[in-house]
Amino acid sequence: MKLLLPEFGLLIWTLLAFLVVFYILGKFAWPAIVKGLKEREQGISDALATAEKVKAEMAQLKSENEELLAQAREERAQMLREARDIKDKIINEAKDQAKTEANKIMTDTQAAIEQQKMAAITEVKNQVGNLVIEISEKILRRELNNKTEQESYIKQLANEVKLN
Repeated sequence: MKLLLPEFGLLIWTLLAFLVVFYILGKFAWPAIVKGLKEREQGISDALATAEKVKAEMAQLKSENEELLAQAREERAQMLREARDIKDKIINEAKDQAKTEANKIMTDTQAAIEQQKMAAITEVKNQVGNLVIEISEKILRRELNNKTEQESYIKQLANEVKLN
């Protein structure tokens, strides 16, 4: 039974050694360990705070990016509208210019036709005048005594003129 029960002196020395080690650990080791644990706890808490801060910044950046993206889409839509308006304006201006040119060409053509018509009428009048003069000359050169002969001669000359 001596093996199971230690002697009183051994107990005292063991207790004394334990108290010395406990005192040394309490004086030197525990403050360092507690300090290290507190520093680690502070580091973890700082890391968590930083992570939250980064998370908030990321959320803010995400919302800013979404705003920028929406703004860019709006600007793109605006540019497309402006381009479409400019295209329509250019097309309308080209149509108006083409209409103006067509009207000018039509007016010039009508004026040219009218001028040619007047020239043709003048030419016809000149030819009719020449024919009248020729007929009158022929009638006057031929002195006819009879009025019926004059009328028949005039009809004959008129028929000749129609044939030409």
